[in-house]
Amino acid sequence: MLKFYDLVVVGAGILGLGTALAGVRAGKSVCVIERDARANGASVRNFGFVTVAGQMAGPHWRRARRSRDVWAEVAPQAGIAILQEGQMLPAYREEAATLLHDYLALPEMGAECRLLTREEALSRIPNLRIDGLRDVLLSAPDLRVESREALPKLAAWLEKSQGVDFRFGTAVLEVTARGVVTSAGEISAGAVVVCPGDDFATLYPEISREAALQKCTLQMLRVAADGMPKLQSAVMSDHSLARYDGFRALPRAESLIARLEREAPAHRAAGVHLIVVQSADGSLVVGDSHVYGPAVEPFATADFDDLIMGLFDEVIDQPNRRIIGHWTGSYASASDRRVLMARPEPHVRVAMITGGTGASTSFAFGEEIIADLFGTSTHLPEDLQ
Repeated sequence: MLKFYDLVVVGAGILGLGTALAGVRAGKSVCVIERDARANGASVRNFGFVTVAGQMAGPHWRRARRSRDVWAEVAPQAGIAILQEGQMLPAYREEAATLLHDYLALPEMGAECRLLTREEALSRIPNLRIDGLRDVLLSAPDLRVESREALPKLAAWLEKSQGVDFRFGTAVLEVTARGVVTSAGEISAGAVVVCPGDDFATLYPEISREAALQKCTLQMLRVAADGMPKLQSAVMSDHSLARYDGFRALPRAESLIARLEREAPAHRAAGVHLIVVQSADGSLVVGDSHVYGPAVEPFATADFDDLIMGLFDEVIDQPNRRIIGHWTGSYASASDRRVLMARPEPHVRVAMITGGTGASTSFAFGEEIIADLFGTSTHLPEDLQ
């Protein structure tokens, strides 16, 4: 006799795991099915940066703020190290400094941010470049984990401590009224959540097609140097302010964007901005670029390395820095939304993070999916209604 689950989650990336956690907390029996032997997509090929500052205002910013608190709660239970706390945004251009002040004045999004003195900034990032520095904003809630270690630990904790069953190396071939048909047989379930990442072809391809989704390919680097200091916070740049929704939506953002278009057209064309985070061994994860299209770009390029490291050198003063690794990642992207939840059947939800913020928002989005699927909430954010 088949074991019955209240919920089957297809996909063991961060959104699948976040949805599984929300299901367990709602009192449901949960099985997660993953076609690979382990999660190896966007959820492990990123910065592990739980970014609150700069998320799109409204529901998505609140998802990030809620997800940050879930990370802080779950990480110690799952043996996941929080490697850095806070995000520092140094401004080197007058237009960027103006945006920091505008953001700080926002009643909700700016509430947990403050401007740092140069001395405070250097105490957190000793190799921060001071020449030309105008202002530095600290967003206190943001945190960072090592994704490639955090995802397996999170899955193991869900299995051992929360009672979630996992079926790795198993492909879901079909969703039915009774559950799912897999490469290893049928699994019976009352409800199914499909978290396909950037797989637009296998299950419910019409949903991705109707949403006009693209695939965004990222290029990231690992950088090391002798004498690399401890960086207490993640670091971004003027270019990040021109890219992140919560900053570029501010009325005076156009001035910064126009200046960067003039000064750094190659960076803008390649979608390059700067994120710097530090791993436990002292090396840095640095990136990234953004290339959009119908398929993933499989090859990293030296040109993008040079663009990224040029921005690194504008912000971080680290002699003898060297690239010791580079890789690509990808995620589903939509021009008009940051999350997608479709309801192809009453007992089925298809869900994707469509803006590259999976680590930052998946725990809260998973809670919303479960509330909608099982009717435990009478209100959903306006971008899911």
